[in-house]
Amino acid sequence: MRVVIAKCSVDYSGRLSAHLPLATRLLLVKADGSVLIHSDGGSYKPLNWMSPPCAMAEVAPEEHERAAGVETVWAVRHAKTGDALRICLYDVHHDSRHDLGVDPGLVKDGVEAHLQALLAEHITTLGAGYQLVRREYMTAIGPVDILARDASGRSVAVEIKRRGEIDGVEQLTRYLELMNRDPHLIAAGPVQGVFAAQEIKPQARTLATDRGIRCLTLDYDALKGIDDRESRLF
Repeated sequence: MRVVIAKCSVDYSGRLSAHLPLATRLLLVKADGSVLIHSDGGSYKPLNWMSPPCAMAEVAPEEHERAAGVETVWAVRHAKTGDALRICLYDVHHDSRHDLGVDPGLVKDGVEAHLQALLAEHITTLGAGYQLVRREYMTAIGPVDILARDASGRSVAVEIKRRGEIDGVEQLTRYLELMNRDPHLIAAGPVQGVFAAQEIKPQARTLATDRGIRCLTLDYDALKGIDDRESRLF
């Protein structure tokens, strides 16, 4: 990773246009080729960035840029979209390179419990008009993660996993068989099943579809409000 602190201005062009006026900022160039521009605020989120696949070249400033005090220019172009970043560096305070090695990735403890709580809080992730009945709805063979009602008033059983595999589908199937014997739950129609996970294996998805169970892929960060998809450039 290359870490640069510099007085710079930034222009983004392509599917949208954006300009960052002259200021001192943190510039990161990662091993995967991505380029990120950070300020000293705004938490984790960069002010602007270019995601891979992209290429960066350091080029000489144009005459008017040199006259304004630009020392060098980073020209970054996305390989697929053609979008471009032009970063004009006026004064470099720090420039270093670091080999961070292979990252083992983030291990999230209790993520299934967190997903259950977040999905219960944002129950309309299941669809418009859905309402939460309760979490941990007890059956004779164990608790269903979430019991909800859809817009038509039908009961919906939701089984939540971090990684959705065949055994999770089988578990939900057993719950549905019992719940569909309860006259109170089937008053508005048969209990529907939703198999929700951060990642659902193809075999599990096939089995669920065959049994009339809907699959839902959950975005943990989006549910937490960490990842704002609408503000992404890519």
